[in-house]
Amino acid sequence: MSGYVALVGGDEFRPGCEDFDRAMLEATGVARPKLLVLPTAAAHENPSRAASNGVGYFSELGADASPLMVVDGASANDEGIASEVEDAHVIYMTGGNPAHLLDSLSGSVLLARMTDALERGAVIAGSSAGAMVMGSWMRFRQWREALGIAEGIATLPHHERADSPTVAKELASTTPNGLRAVFGVCGRTGCLGSPDGRWTVYGPGDVTVYQQGQWRSYGSGESFEIQ
Repeated sequence: MSGYVALVGGDEFRPGCEDFDRAMLEATGVARPKLLVLPTAAAHENPSRAASNGVGYFSELGADASPLMVVDGASANDEGIASEVEDAHVIYMTGGNPAHLLDSLSGSVLLARMTDALERGAVIAGSSAGAMVMGSWMRFRQWREALGIAEGIATLPHHERADSPTVAKELASTTPNGLRAVFGVCGRTGCLGSPDGRWTVYGPGDVTVYQQGQWRSYGSGESFEIQ
């Protein structure tokens, strides 16, 4: 992997998210990176508004932001739409319904283009539902295989609402084979995974890493690696 993976705990495009999002944009190494907002997870709500919120927010942070209106499997397999990813520096998936997002992207032309973008050095980002589908596994009512962009990882968003001892106990008995770690990520907080395997936390909350029945929380500016 040559690019970065960005996992956000939710409440995207709001005050408090700026530290993480600026770090994510800086990771591209481009003064005004091209950023695409995918509102697929919000397809059953108001995808146009979700995309517009993201475009306005990231434009204020200095990105060349635009929507990529993928709302279902058909649009995710549209070659014309997918080709927009080829010169993007950041592809950002909003929150919403993770099951719909996973079903829409799995095996799609767009996912193949996103994987290619990651290999050439782009940032693949997701908030809440967007972060959930990026791991090897996703827990949404039950465990499901996910997209595998963040290999060996699962993400639990909005983790400020969770109790770590309870989560650790649950995970110890239900975690699928091959899952190396589970990240509990607070809202308006994210962790940025670099090509060398290090994860760095930015934002007002923290990231709790669960492994083998144990957990440890990391605050803004702290980094860690998964063994």
